[in-house]
Amino acid sequence: MDANPFLGVVLHWIGGLAAASFYIPYKSVRRWSWETYWLVGGVFSWIFAPWVMGSLLVPGLLGVLTGAPAGSIAWAYVFGVLWGIGGLTFGLSMRYLGIALGYAIALGFCAAFGTLIPPLFQGTFGKLLSEAGGPYVLLGVLVCLGGIAVSGMAGMAKERELTAEQKTEAIGEFSFVKGLLVATFAGIMSACMAFALTAAKPITELAKEHLQASGGSAIWQGLPALIVVLAGGFTTNLLWCVSLNRRNKSGGEYLSRDAEVPLRANYLFAALAGVTWYLQFFFYTMGQTKMGAYDFSSWTLHMASIIIFSTLWGVALHEWRGTSARTHRLIALGLAVLVGSTLVIGYGNFLTAAAPK
Repeated sequence: MDANPFLGVVLHWIGGLAAASFYIPYKSVRRWSWETYWLVGGVFSWIFAPWVMGSLLVPGLLGVLTGAPAGSIAWAYVFGVLWGIGGLTFGLSMRYLGIALGYAIALGFCAAFGTLIPPLFQGTFGKLLSEAGGPYVLLGVLVCLGGIAVSGMAGMAKERELTAEQKTEAIGEFSFVKGLLVATFAGIMSACMAFALTAAKPITELAKEHLQASGGSAIWQGLPALIVVLAGGFTTNLLWCVSLNRRNKSGGEYLSRDAEVPLRANYLFAALAGVTWYLQFFFYTMGQTKMGAYDFSSWTLHMASIIIFSTLWGVALHEWRGTSARTHRLIALGLAVLVGSTLVIGYGNFLTAAAPK
């Protein structure tokens, strides 16, 4: 497939918008415990949507999955399980820090680990940097990390400036220390998604062959790999949420007969959140196919776009109300730097794609 870095960046931005928006429908769920709506949403995120989209867009999907190397399937699943640990704690980080600050801290670690470790582990990092756009891609990664750091500074400024009442007005369970610890752990573990997608490359290559043979578009080649990776994430979240259902005696909420529980609406909003969450990686895999030799930079683009849109959501939901002009300038600067990083990475990919072979 011909590289098209500009289209790749646009697709990553769409995926970032989906990722930054998925938690919004959960705010409309009423009288359900966190573990209940998180698991219901997860069924749609990690099981229903991947199988439906994969079946619709990849001819011979089962043949791809059964024909892929067993080692690739196993490692993609294992890293998916580890990513699942980060995913469920990621939800907790937004509970304690809000959308804007929770995303900034968690994704800062996630971007750094998820972008740089796969090519270092594969021994391809030096070769990539020696090509035409390599230095620009690395510069873009560093600029992105700088933007994430600025966003984190804005969050810490918010912590210093607001009273406890002001913090909990927008974020009911605000706790900076607890949220910081959870978000840091979540960010490191969430980087396992990048490792999982790297481990799943043989599945992706086989899917590409099936698509080419059937006349389908190679842009869908990453969808079978998502089925395996997200199954691993579902396993972790299923075990944790069921254990919380038992501990908190909240298992009856799934079929509650309480007239005050809007059961249909809760399922609808949880499903909407789950499908929206899946769309981030639906567009991510599409964007990755367009990034050429520097597809590892896709992770940075994804993280940056999520923080951009989550920060905007934080502003829209008044999470920054009451903060100083300096903090607002930090928010704006962080966004500008992150947008710039995506442009630099896209330019680096463009140079490599345009260079004579």
